[in-house]
Amino acid sequence: MNLPQHASQAAASTIHAFRLEVPHGARRNLAVAWLMLALASLIASGFFSLLLVLARASYVKDAFPLVDFFRVALVVHVDLSVLVWFLAFAGVLWSINSTPRALALGWLAFGLAVLGTAIMCAAPFVGGGNPIMANYIPVLNDSTFLTGLSVFAAGFAALVMRSMIAVPLVGTRIGGQGALRFGLNSSSVSAAVALIAFGWSWLALPAALDDRAYFELLFWGGGHVIQFTYTLLMLVAWLWLADAAAAPLPVSARVATLLFGIGLATVFLTPVIYLAWEVTSVEHHRMLTWLMQFGGGIAIAPFALALVVGLARAPTANPDERALRAALTASLVLFSAGGVIGLMIQGSNVKIPAHYHGCIVGVTLALMGLTYHLLPAFGFQRPNARLARWQAWIYGGGQLLHIAGLVWGGGYGVQRKVAGAAQALRTPQEVAAMGLMGLGGLIAVIGGLMFLVVVVGAIARRRTDSGASRSA
Repeated sequence: MNLPQHASQAAASTIHAFRLEVPHGARRNLAVAWLMLALASLIASGFFSLLLVLARASYVKDAFPLVDFFRVALVVHVDLSVLVWFLAFAGVLWSINSTPRALALGWLAFGLAVLGTAIMCAAPFVGGGNPIMANYIPVLNDSTFLTGLSVFAAGFAALVMRSMIAVPLVGTRIGGQGALRFGLNSSSVSAAVALIAFGWSWLALPAALDDRAYFELLFWGGGHVIQFTYTLLMLVAWLWLADAAAAPLPVSARVATLLFGIGLATVFLTPVIYLAWEVTSVEHHRMLTWLMQFGGGIAIAPFALALVVGLARAPTANPDERALRAALTASLVLFSAGGVIGLMIQGSNVKIPAHYHGCIVGVTLALMGLTYHLLPAFGFQRPNARLARWQAWIYGGGQLLHIAGLVWGGGYGVQRKVAGAAQALRTPQEVAAMGLMGLGGLIAVIGGLMFLVVVVGAIARRRTDSGASRSA
């Protein structure tokens, strides 16, 4: 029996659309649980950002239990707002993109991640502090914090294992759904390679290193590789959001799958680098940097160009679609700015945090937009579209000002990882640059709080109708 023409066209549109169906039952519950952890990590990071301010305030700062509580709170804030937020959201997407197999392992992974996060949050108040601002994963060199980080790592390892055990088939006739599945499968593979790199570095590092050098080298290799996971998750979010926002991309499912494969391919050079050079060598350090800078960027440019074309050609949108387009546009601008700044870095100055803030916030905005889109499929109300749209512009605009100030200050040689009088700002231009950075950061904080207000408001008005579990 032949389908009517409009029905066959709708079926074809569904096949080629870049979207995934949110599963019913236990897998959806697991995905929602990971989303709750991701949101809780942002709320907790906001709490620690408030402590950052209080730790420097007159009269109040002496009430904190540790002398260097500012840097202690900064460590936990960074780990919550980047590491836990991104990896918990990976749990959301990998749970959606899974078969019903090994659900017990999935819940074990979630439980360990929650426990590890809770211990890390408690560490500043019960531990000895000793902050070490290592790249990628800053730590408190304290048994409490390191225990929490280890428990969280065990949970993430179990999550990656479950994502591979319960991997769904992509199929030979790849449509939009298959392309997204391939992208998510690729992100879990890169995460597994990152875990191997962390373990390899741990086994290879000599015990005689001082603490600062030890943690820097421990997290250098795996930290570079995990950026591939973050980027692949962002690219999946871009495709999914573009479809949901009615901004059709000039990219076929097969081309998208090929680009995901290219984005993953360079990850497999990681063991070669470990075999060729000692973990403590300059060459090992440089090759991993090159791997991320050049290998990681090959697939991004075509996706970014397709996104620009899709957004430019997009027809008039409804309020929900405009909110998603705002998140998409802001994500594209911030990530692209971060990439361009990365090519401008010379020496160690605040251009470096400008680079990674741009890239990290680009990923964050994509995941924020996807959160808005997924909430109804998870059984919650649709978020307020007007507030969601403004949130993306305010958060993205504030972060753009923030990194612009950092680039400006970096041009005058303002050093990174210092604050207050230690920055030794000498000229009006340096003062103005860092003032712009601070203003942008304040605006971005407001945008971050708006995201939590919008999402928590939608969750509080949980849907009970039978349509709550329809495909996103």
